Amino acid sequence: MARGRDDAAQAPESFYVAHQKIYAREVTGRFARLRNIAVVVLLGIYYLVPWIQWEGRQAMLFDLPARKFYIFGITFWPQDFFYMAWLLIIAAISLFFFTAIAGRLWCGYACPQTVWTEAFMWMERLTEGNHTRRRKLDQAPWSTEKVLRKGSKQTLWIAFALWTGITFVGYFSPIRELFGKIATFSLGPWEAFWCLFYGLATYGNAGFLREQVCKYMCPYARFQSAMFDGDTLVISYDEARGEPRGGRKRTLDHKAAGLGDCIDCNMCVQVCPTGIDIRDGLQIECIACAACIDVCDSVMDRMEYPRGLIRYTSDKALKEKRQLRILRPRVMIYGGLLLALFIGFVVSLGIRTPVRLDAIRDRNTLYREVAGGEIENVFSLKLLNLDTRSHRYEISVDGPEGLRLALDSEDLELESGEVRRIPARVMMPRDRLPSAGVEIVFRAQAEDSPGLEAEAESRFLGPAPR
Repeated sequence: MARGRDDAAQAPESFYVAHQKIYAREVTGRFARLRNIAVVVLLGIYYLVPWIQWEGRQAMLFDLPARKFYIFGITFWPQDFFYMAWLLIIAAISLFFFTAIAGRLWCGYACPQTVWTEAFMWMERLTEGNHTRRRKLDQAPWSTEKVLRKGSKQTLWIAFALWTGITFVGYFSPIRELFGKIATFSLGPWEAFWCLFYGLATYGNAGFLREQVCKYMCPYARFQSAMFDGDTLVISYDEARGEPRGGRKRTLDHKAAGLGDCIDCNMCVQVCPTGIDIRDGLQIECIACAACIDVCDSVMDRMEYPRGLIRYTSDKALKEKRQLRILRPRVMIYGGLLLALFIGFVVSLGIRTPVRLDAIRDRNTLYREVAGGEIENVFSLKLLNLDTRSHRYEISVDGPEGLRLALDSEDLELESGEVRRIPARVMMPRDRLPSAGVEIVFRAQAEDSPGLEAEAESRFLGPAPR
């Protein structure tokens, strides 16, 4: 016996705690309804948008082989990459803005991990029952009922995950053709790989990892504190009102008994998808889903106590007993930047023309004198047709009187997305040259679309006037 105790004393301590599956209790309430609406709307957008047609094509399609990105009536090309950078900046500022106002609002209602996990949990409840039945089913020995329930859940999960992966690929490969290839078993290797890859990622993250993604893998939980301040709205437990906690009958005068409003029912812990106790204070595992608010409000209603023992509030409002302060310098700065970026993006798209023209001077010769006493400059014009259909263009040049343009190519019909380099010579009588360098403007005009034009500024060089 003594040796056994010595061996136990010398056994190394384990610093790893095995993962315990969380059986979150179902909850109803205003925030639960908001989450359900967000799940339906966001999943509806994701799965339905690829099927929308626009002018005979898929409304939203990122056609990588053709280097065209269609977003309804707008076509983006690789040359428009700065718009993508612009959108990423808007997304980052939006995250800062909403986090400064209401903490992890994104995590609780709109994060793909949250949305797909909620959908997978719906299917789990449908096949295995509520949280109590799920726990009992997992602990029970294998039986016909357990095989049927587990099998039906896995069937729904796998089908939904595959549908998710196929839909994702459908944003890059026309989804109608994609489903046709799947039906005829003619899917290409890369398309098949990405369908299975994203399907497996959805299945693993939403079906099994769930809260572990939020707790251990998501970087947002780690740097969110940099965007918080004392006035940021977070889900908090009112300790001054709730303590000391303890069980009691509804008819008991708990104030006279020296008890707070918290009846220590642990319902807030049972409904938490990450398994934390919000009464221990703000934790990085909290995804601000507000399930604890809904269930606590329902308990307060039954006990005939005021709602709000757990609520959205700020640290300063809770500790200093003052009103919430939403508008503050940080929020206004983020909001102003976000508004300016959004307006600039919309205006830039509005004035964007699907044709571009660049004028590149021949670096070997600045200018040369040709027969007839004229000065000649040589340029290479790069014309890019970014429209969705072909156009024939006419190129001209504006500048001082006597300026003349000669093109080496007369066939200026460009297909959609075509880039054409056009050698050009610009000439001017030497006696009409006002200075050693004058501004000139090249202009490309579509013959069948008067509003489709582009300009490129350059300089015409020559000898100094005599």
